[in-house]
Formats: sequence, structure tokens, C-alpha cells
Amino acid sequence: MDNPVVPPSGSVYAEALERRVKVLDVAMILRRDGVFAALWTPTDAKGRLLESELKTILRFVRSKAVHGILTLGSTGEFPHLGLAVRRRVMEVAAGEGEGLMVLANISDIRPGVVSELGRQARSLGLSAVALLPPCFYQVAQADLVEFFVRAGQAAQLPLLLYNYPERTGNRIELETIGAVADRTALMGVKQSGADFDYHRPLVQLGRERGFVVFTGSEPRLAEAMALGVTGCVSGLANAVPELVVEVFEAAKAGRAPSVATTVSRLQALGRLMETLEFPLNVSAAIAARGLPVGKPKSVVSASTQARYQRLVLELRHLYREWNLI
Repeated sequence: MDNPVVPPSGSVYAEALERRVKVLDVAMILRRDGVFAALWTPTDAKGRLLESELKTILRFVRSKAVHGILTLGSTGEFPHLGLAVRRRVMEVAAGEGEGLMVLANISDIRPGVVSELGRQARSLGLSAVALLPPCFYQVAQADLVEFFVRAGQAAQLPLLLYNYPERTGNRIELETIGAVADRTALMGVKQSGADFDYHRPLVQLGRERGFVVFTGSEPRLAEAMALGVTGCVSGLANAVPELVVEVFEAAKAGRAPSVATTVSRLQALGRLMETLEFPLNVSAAIAARGLPVGKPKSVVSASTQARYQRLVLELRHLYREWNLI
């Protein structure tokens, strides 16, 4: 059996993680609702992690009362990151995330990497792990079941399935989710992408099988919660966490109409961000708030750089109107 990954003995992070494991009580571990910031990963021009900048973003979202964070997700641009960087992001998030429920996306096309990251997540005292289907190749649903179950077994942590077929090319079907729930600790399912109606059968299955559903659509969060969704995993929560949290709290209390203005602001933000491709548009939203984003992880043309700068300026204007800066 492989040994779990552990931080260096005597390090500052080892001490912080030891404290974190002690304070994570059962209520925190099992929390399955709220706004989870899909944490941005700032890197330099050579792809090296900017740890101070990562901590700045993490502390910002924590100060705005988000309920948890998901590291290394689509917003975190995990496909661009080397394994050592991914492992370090998990360590920093664990060390700085005291008081939050911290999840790590351990997705990879290589099962061995998934298992390694899952074991590290457990050794760091994280709350759960998230997992997309493998990308690029088509995968049979029966094989997806085995992929997810073995990842859960390696991590020995609750599992959040992450359905985003536009990115992976593989949709997680209902029968697959049910089969995974039969064989491992399934915390929930995050539904992203164009098929908003898929939230309905996911919620119904979750009620039958004991898991919850999160949405990736912040502008439609209140609508999703009316269907039974319990929260969201939000890239926009890096930039405007207070808006997303306000909608969540109102919808949870049955006061969704009282935040119509905030919902309209999230919708306006979403429309404006459609002028630039994801995840550069999220980077622009964060930068407009005055937070550090690092350098682009992919090649960016001069025309895209110009669109990026225009979006930053337009978003900054909106933030000023909304008294966010």
C-alpha cells in the first residue's frame, strides 16, 4: 500500500494542519450547503505558484463569509498546473483555511495521480474531494463508476462528483451517480454547464440516496435553490463573494424576492463576462476588484489582452456603482 503524502515535519504548515485536524468537528465535516469559492490559482509567467497572492485571495473570500472553498477546480485552472504545484496549493489552502470547509478537486486523466492527490487531501485534513470524469477520451458509464469509486477508496474522504460535460466530453448519468452512491461516501454532485434542467433529477436522486446538489450557476442560484439545490461552487465568489453569499442566505431563508437587485447584478455581471472566454473572464473579475491574479497560464494574443483590459475596466466601473470598491 502506498504511503500518504505528509507535509515536512516541524514546518509552519505541519503545525497549522495539525490544528486544523483538531478543529474540524463532525458538524463542519458534514456541512453540505453554502457558498464554496472555487479558488483562483495565481501563478507567475513560468507557472510557479504565487503563494502570497493565493493567500490574499483566500483571506479575502474568507472575510466575506463564504462557507467553504474548492481548490484546483476549473476556475483554479488545474489542467495547467504541474503535480507539485497542485500539491502545494492543497497545503496552502489547508493551512490558511481554518474555519472553512476545504475541498480539493483531484481530477486527472491518470488514475494514479487521482489516487495520489486523494491520499494527500486526507493527510492534510481536508473535508472532501471533488472529481470530474476523465477528459478527452470517451468513457463508458460503467467505467466511470469504477473510476469514481476507486478514487473515493484511495482518498477515504467524502466525494463530490463534478459534472461538466462541456469541459470533459463525458456526462455523468443518473444511474452512474446512483451506483457510486451505493459503493462510496457520496457527499454530493456539482452541476455545471448549459443543462440547467439537469438539476431537477439530480435533486430528486439526491433525496432518495442521501447526497446534495450544488450548482455552478451563480446568476441562477436562487432559482436552483428553489429546486432543492443546497448551494453553489462559485468562481465569481473570488471577486464578488458578498453578492453570492447574500443571494444564498436569502434563498435559504425563503426571502429570495428581497434580493432581486443582487440577483440582477449577478446576471449583469454574467452577461458582461461573456465577452471574454472562461477562465480569463474570471481573472478579469478578480483583477477588477483589486486582487492579484498572476500571469495567464496559456498563450494570449494581443487582441485577447485588449479584450481582457476592457473587461477589467468595465467591471471596475460596475463595482464602483455597487460600492464594492
